[in-house]
Amino acid sequence: MRRPALLLGVLVLAGCGGESSDPEVRLPFTPSVEGVAEAAAEASTPRGRYLTARLLSPTALRASPGGRALHRLGVRTEFGSPRVLGVTARRPGWVAVIAPERKNGRVGWIPERRVRLASTNFSVHVDRSARHLTLRRAGRRVRSFPVAVGRPGTETPTGRFAVTDKLHPDDPGSPYGCCALALSGHQTKLIDGWPGGDRLAIHATPNPETVGQAASLGCMRAHTRDIRRLMRTVPAGTPVFIRA
Repeated sequence: MRRPALLLGVLVLAGCGGESSDPEVRLPFTPSVEGVAEAAAEASTPRGRYLTARLLSPTALRASPGGRALHRLGVRTEFGSPRVLGVTARRPGWVAVIAPERKNGRVGWIPERRVRLASTNFSVHVDRSARHLTLRRAGRRVRSFPVAVGRPGTETPTGRFAVTDKLHPDDPGSPYGCCALALSGHQTKLIDGWPGGDRLAIHATPNPETVGQAASLGCMRAHTRDIRRLMRTVPAGTPVFIRA
């Protein structure tokens, strides 16, 4: 069952919608509960599997294990989804996580006792120059399809990110189409005067002719059937690798 729609104060995803979107519009989203992380993680994760951490109680995100507090994390994201973070490393009693509160390429640390660890063998790989997305399971290609990427001057950032939310816009005319996977990453090349947010996403589009082009302000757009497949398949916390 979907949770009640959350009315966002501003457009919090980066300028994904292109020319047809109005950056001043308030966009309500309904978080999706499709797809969950698989069984609880063991002490070591086999090759091709990736740890995820669902936050069980509010906690501080720290610069290092036991180090300086950077941000306070709640158990739900700003979209209302359960907060599930991608894990990149473990230390005794601590996990390093990819969180949108950190800059691209930076991790934060949270106490392991505050999370429920799980794992997924899915990963998403985007080749920016080829304008192509590949979904892998245990390292093997499951599905591959074209995507639009950031246009010159607002190129899609590269690096490792994670899925934070799976969202259904309540407006059928939304620039995000049927659905969107919000990512932990940020667009660092916002256009002058852009009043919206800087969060990256992989989403559908009402302008399918742009798929396969360098056409967005940073997000990745795909055909509806492909986004629906991702929504059904990948859990929150799934790693997303974007290369130039």
